[in-house]
Amino acid sequence: MFTVAKDRERLKEENSRRANPPHSKPAFKSRQKTIFFWTLFGLICCLGIGILYVSRIYKNARQATNTIYSPNNVKKKRDTSSLLKSGSPISILLMGTDTGALGRNFKGRTDTLIILTLNPDKEKMTLVSLPRDAKVAVTNYENRYPSKLNSAYDYGGSATAVKTVQKYLNVPIDFYATINMGGLEHMVNAVNGVDISPTLTFSYGGYSFTKNKTVHMSGAEALAYVRMRHTDPQGDYGRQLRQRQVLTQVASNGGKLKNLLSTRFFGEISKQLKTDLSFNDIMLLALKYRTATHHMTSDHAQGNPQMINGVSFESVPEDEKQRVTDLLRSSLDIPKAETGNTLLNSNGSLINTQN
Repeated sequence: MFTVAKDRERLKEENSRRANPPHSKPAFKSRQKTIFFWTLFGLICCLGIGILYVSRIYKNARQATNTIYSPNNVKKKRDTSSLLKSGSPISILLMGTDTGALGRNFKGRTDTLIILTLNPDKEKMTLVSLPRDAKVAVTNYENRYPSKLNSAYDYGGSATAVKTVQKYLNVPIDFYATINMGGLEHMVNAVNGVDISPTLTFSYGGYSFTKNKTVHMSGAEALAYVRMRHTDPQGDYGRQLRQRQVLTQVASNGGKLKNLLSTRFFGEISKQLKTDLSFNDIMLLALKYRTATHHMTSDHAQGNPQMINGVSFESVPEDEKQRVTDLLRSSLDIPKAETGNTLLNSNGSLINTQN
């Protein structure tokens, strides 16, 4: 069992890393990939760290973990329990929704999908962003082909999303985690606000922001800051950059001792996060996988625009899919294999693409 002093030192180092994440190329895809990772993985680690503290934090962490635990009954392709116990490489499908502000928690489409792999032996994590509009056949909903990848969650929840991604790339998904971006306001308030240096000057939702002028934002102000898109000269790119700023600070602040002691903090985590990582899984993740954050590789599956019956899709070429499959399987230390066949039904028969 770690001492409290050592844990505080680890927290200090963890917060420093989160406050200064590795920089990648200034492209929309590479920045987008870090947003939900830092939030989901950061909040999950906060739970695990809390478990290692005194009884009050242990109780709060356990209650929150029991609430966010949401198994989807997908038959695992690998023995995940053994993988975690041995500290072997694992994969997590990270999904982001934006429905809480409308009162519909964890429903609708997932506009962000990232496959995260953690390899503690190599001290490396790999994040691959998947196009939300990727043209796919959603598992068990092949009669709706072609569908967009982000519709899989809407059709059948996390189970269908996991099955579809596994089939799409032929890569095992060991766990999933979904964060409700609509609840961002409450999460910011739960960590007593965040300090943000705006990327540009603008007004939105009754709030005004000045470029590079650091301000302590409440939940409502932070929500306005990340929601503005249409007047941003960089469009979605700019909005995703602002989201990354706020979410990184939420994850960083959540690791502070005063927030780990807060029932409110754990309460908000339990409202906005769902995962099939159990209490014991999260404890093992916090203990055995922190070294995997030392080095990060970011990538994305590159698609090409395609209009089908007036609907815009992203069609990812087979050679690009194979490249992504090779990258992910290598990061998991498993043998190479052919990428998934999008045009096959669940029973292995060919989909009727004339529908």
